[in-house]
Amino acid sequence: MFGFLSSSSRQLLFIANRRSQLGFSHKNACFMFKLFTSIGLSESEQQKGKEHSFTVSYLINSCGLSPKSALLASKRVHFENPDRPDSVLNLLKENGFDDTQITKLVRSRSDLLLSNPENTLLPKIEFFRSIGVVGSDLPRILTLSPDLLRRSLNNHLIPCYDFLKSVLLVNEKVITTMKRSQRAFLCDVTNVMVPNIALLRELGAPQSAISLLVTNFPSVAFITHAKFVKAVQMVKEFGFDPSKAAFMQAIQVVLKMKKPMWEYKFEVFMRWGWSKEDTLLAFKRSPHCMLLSEEKITKAMNFLVSNLGYSSTDIAKNPVVLNLSLEKRLIPRCSVVQILLAKDLVKNDLSLSTFLLPNEKYFLERFVIKFQDDVPQLLSVYQNKMDPMDVEIQSEKVSGTELL
Repeated sequence: MFGFLSSSSRQLLFIANRRSQLGFSHKNACFMFKLFTSIGLSESEQQKGKEHSFTVSYLINSCGLSPKSALLASKRVHFENPDRPDSVLNLLKENGFDDTQITKLVRSRSDLLLSNPENTLLPKIEFFRSIGVVGSDLPRILTLSPDLLRRSLNNHLIPCYDFLKSVLLVNEKVITTMKRSQRAFLCDVTNVMVPNIALLRELGAPQSAISLLVTNFPSVAFITHAKFVKAVQMVKEFGFDPSKAAFMQAIQVVLKMKKPMWEYKFEVFMRWGWSKEDTLLAFKRSPHCMLLSEEKITKAMNFLVSNLGYSSTDIAKNPVVLNLSLEKRLIPRCSVVQILLAKDLVKNDLSLSTFLLPNEKYFLERFVIKFQDDVPQLLSVYQNKMDPMDVEIQSEKVSGTELL
């Protein structure tokens, strides 16, 4: 027993005295010494402990892992000298990984410390850099998905890139896709990527719609083929047109929502007077309305229906307004329009989409600047610097002002 402690002690002191690459305290090495000396081990366990004591201490002092994380990681990897892991850490640092990123990467994939840095890791890093993953994006993406460093360069990463490039056509879109979801470079090209895209093309989906799905929802586009087929079939049954962008958005919604949540959202909208047909109409016009939280739906409907008196069925025809921010879009713009309506400066049948959906520049020109002579306070109301109730409301129509 004492021979084991002496050997382990020498190993721990060796680690503790090395210049730590991440600058962690030597107290962790002392912790490991106490950990091993505080338990009784058989001769075979002692030998195993000798190997693991070095590994655990290295993971703590050179990689920044906590003692608990280091013990867990040592079950997946162990080494008797620091040569290979040192070379891996040096390579990561040379390629922009900071201490925190190295700790995260090693914690999740400690076996990478035994990779060949020059023949295995560097070629993959150089590949990602060559396709445009540069600067801080490179270490950030590889830290988020260290499995990218475990995939075969020639048999997986390059085929993934080539297929994505053939679908998206533009390299910048491939990089955007990768930044949004590394799944695009991790999933099975032959059994997932190719058949999923082929199915969309068979249905007549145009290049622009497919590009939208892959670029904006890569985790949806490259879900397992069986799930993808089921989702596409459901969306078709709802009556979506495969040639439209809404078809791709609907696939995302269907795959994100489980049946109980889907039914619950119908209940939420029914409380506001929507029929099943109204809800399906809203889903077809703005698929993302089904992903909104009950709180967001309730706040928007309460403001538009209860406070302003709009018909809930009108909102079903323009469901995209439910996606808009209550504080930044709905309240400011509706306040302006309510003043204009009270002064008879705009028509009473003005639809919500007319003033809620246009961009900022258009709204200001059409509904604020145009009427500043009639209502000088409009801009202040829009900027939330004045309460709409403080604006003097006159019922008579302003002569000489053309209605919108």
